[in-house]
Amino acid sequence: MKITDESQDRRFATTLARGLSVLRAFRPSDDGLGNAEISERTGLPKSTVSRLTFTLQSLGYLTHARRHDRYRPGPALLALGNVASASISFVELSGPIMQRVADETGTLALLSVRDRGRVLITKTWRPQEVSSIWLEVGHRLPFKGSSSGHAMLAALSEEGFTEAVADAQGHRGLDEQNAREARRAAYTQLVTEGFVIADPAAYFASNIHAVSVPFQSRDLSEPVIFTCGAMPKDLSMERMQTEVGPRLREAVRELERIMGQGAFLTRHDI
Repeated sequence: MKITDESQDRRFATTLARGLSVLRAFRPSDDGLGNAEISERTGLPKSTVSRLTFTLQSLGYLTHARRHDRYRPGPALLALGNVASASISFVELSGPIMQRVADETGTLALLSVRDRGRVLITKTWRPQEVSSIWLEVGHRLPFKGSSSGHAMLAALSEEGFTEAVADAQGHRGLDEQNAREARRAAYTQLVTEGFVIADPAAYFASNIHAVSVPFQSRDLSEPVIFTCGAMPKDLSMERMQTEVGPRLREAVRELERIMGQGAFLTRHDI
C-alpha cells in the first residue's frame, strides 16, 4: 500500500485504508482470491491480510461460501455499490444515452473514473447484436497509451494530475515529462475537436482503438471519462475522427444539458 501525504495526517485511519485496499484488489475475472494473492496485490503482510479478510467476511463485504480458501466480494459490498450508483445522478441518466451511442456506432461504450494511478472501468454499454472488445467493469487502464488515460490527464486539475502521476509509480514508463506531454496534447484535442484519441501506434493494446470525452459531474470532485472503443478493423482512425468521436462528444453534451450544466473544459496551466 503506497504511503501518501494524507497517510501522515493523524486523522488518517490506516487500518481502514488497508481494509479498503483489500477490497480494491479484486477484479471481475478473478475466481476468488486467497490471502497470499491479496497480499501480493496489496503489498500488505499475509498476517495482516488474514485479519482483514476475516473481518470483512464477518461483516459481509467478502464471502467464501463456495470455496473456503478463496474470498469473493460479498453482498454488503454489492449493496454499497448500488447505493453509490443510485446517489450519483448522472450514472442512471447516462445509461440510455450511451446505449444509443454503442448501438449506433457498433462500439463498446465505457464509463471510467480515476483509481489512484490507473483509470478504472465502472460501467459498460455493449452494442446489440455486435461482438465487442473484451474490456469489462473492474478492468484498469493505464494513463499512458490509452485514450481514457490521456483524457483523464487533460481533465484533472493540476493537483489531481500531480497526484495521479505519483500514484502511477512509473506504470508503463509514465513519468512527469511524458505525462505532461500527453496532457498537453489531449487538452489541445479537447479544445479543437471536443474529444481525445491517443496515438494508436503507442496504444497499450494493439487490438483496441478508442476515443474519449471527459465529463465533470457536480456529484464528484474529479472528472469521469466516457469512451467508445472497438477493434482497429471496426474503428479506423478516420472513423474515430469523423464519426464516433463527434457522436460521443454530442452524447456527453446531451448529458450536460439534461444535468443543467455547461460544457466542461478544464481551465488550467498545462
